[in-house]
Amino acid sequence: MRVIILILMLFPLLVPQDLFASVDPVPPGLVSNLDLLLERAMSENLIAGGVVVVGNHEGILATASRGQVRSAAGAEPITDRTVFDLASLTKVVATTPAVIKLLDEGKINLADPVSRWFPEFEGSQLTVLHLLTHTSGLADVHVGSSQPIQGVIRKAASQLARKSPGTSFDYADINFILLGELVRRVSGEPLDVFCKEEIYEPLGTRVTQFLPPAALVPEIAPTSGNRGGVVQDENARRLGGVAGHAGVFSSAHDLSRYARLLLGKGTLDGRRILSEQAVAQMTTPYLCNNGRVKRALGWDMSSPFSAPKGSFFSDSSFGHTGYSGSSIWIDPEQDLFVIMLTRREDYRNVKSFNQLRRDISTYAAADFRAPGSQLPQPVPVAELPQIRNRVLLASAAEVIEIPVRRSKAASHSKWGIDRRAAKCSTKKADRHLAKARPGSRTAKVASARSGHKNSRVAKVARNESGKKRRLTKS
Repeated sequence: MRVIILILMLFPLLVPQDLFASVDPVPPGLVSNLDLLLERAMSENLIAGGVVVVGNHEGILATASRGQVRSAAGAEPITDRTVFDLASLTKVVATTPAVIKLLDEGKINLADPVSRWFPEFEGSQLTVLHLLTHTSGLADVHVGSSQPIQGVIRKAASQLARKSPGTSFDYADINFILLGELVRRVSGEPLDVFCKEEIYEPLGTRVTQFLPPAALVPEIAPTSGNRGGVVQDENARRLGGVAGHAGVFSSAHDLSRYARLLLGKGTLDGRRILSEQAVAQMTTPYLCNNGRVKRALGWDMSSPFSAPKGSFFSDSSFGHTGYSGSSIWIDPEQDLFVIMLTRREDYRNVKSFNQLRRDISTYAAADFRAPGSQLPQPVPVAELPQIRNRVLLASAAEVIEIPVRRSKAASHSKWGIDRRAAKCSTKKADRHLAKARPGSRTAKVASARSGHKNSRVAKVARNESGKKRRLTKS
């Protein structure tokens, strides 16, 4: 029985991945590389389950899910309709588009001083742009139980002498707490009401919202320490469950509609929800820390938080992560998005969790990008075989700790940013497979590896390796 299960798990790794690279979704019931990555994360107790959705502007290309909504026996399985606490994805699926709406309507300007709406910041050079790009110089504060938003504003204003706005990138929730309150003061409506009326209802999303009702709770995956439907972030709870930095609940299916909206330059299913100019403005890059960090408005592009970008997303791609185990990354150049929502269990092993995010995105970009599109250059050729090794070893229940050697690899993009390329050694795994006992599960994995030559991933690696040799010879 174990052998049969192993063969079924390895099946997608043994067939040409070109079969999965069309615009048609992966056939239901077929175990994919994305499924195996989720299973590996569950076996390492990183997550109790999760879902991954890959798509383009036309729709969903592939869905992988593992685990149950709750730990109780008989609980419903996780699907792309399961609702999750999005944590910091709230910044880019609620607050950012709300602010962009106000910008598009001419009610605010990026260069507007924050003191225009917050008199506590009188005399400060702080602007709306500084808040959106986390270059305000403000540090996070604890929200008190008495007059929470007023207290937060006072604590933030008391930091005005800490750092000059615009001098450095410091990711902090306080920036979006202020922006959430800004939306209320400018529009006259609370952030949750504004987002519902201006974004979610026009978008046709069924479950995306702050403060989900009791009737929706059975569909919501709980976060660590909290029951389903209660936002995990303590500051968001103290702010009444509606805050600019956290509080939104949604499903992978709903988020796919939002990603498609951005890939469609503000239109979805023939309906315009955001202007093309608004989307372009939202995703325009801004350089911080002497060019070492690249941010869009709300969105991450290249920073220490860019794990979900993986290896093959273009320099124009953008995304965000959430503490609860969520992430989204969108690439308009390759017409591709990847969404991952999980029931995160291990919050300490950040390195392994970020590796999961990277692996998911790397496989998605290699296998599901639009036909004819080119992978961005340079490609770290060693990384795809390394990811494949990790998946294969995990599928055989023989997980090996493989050391990672990092080296600087300058990649001059059109924005003049250098990127770090991780180069991984597979020697330890290779030795382990070579020494495998004949007939053992590990030996079967070694045999499967040797036959896995026609996959989309392997072809990419061979093509790029060949290009590198030709360039070296010339």
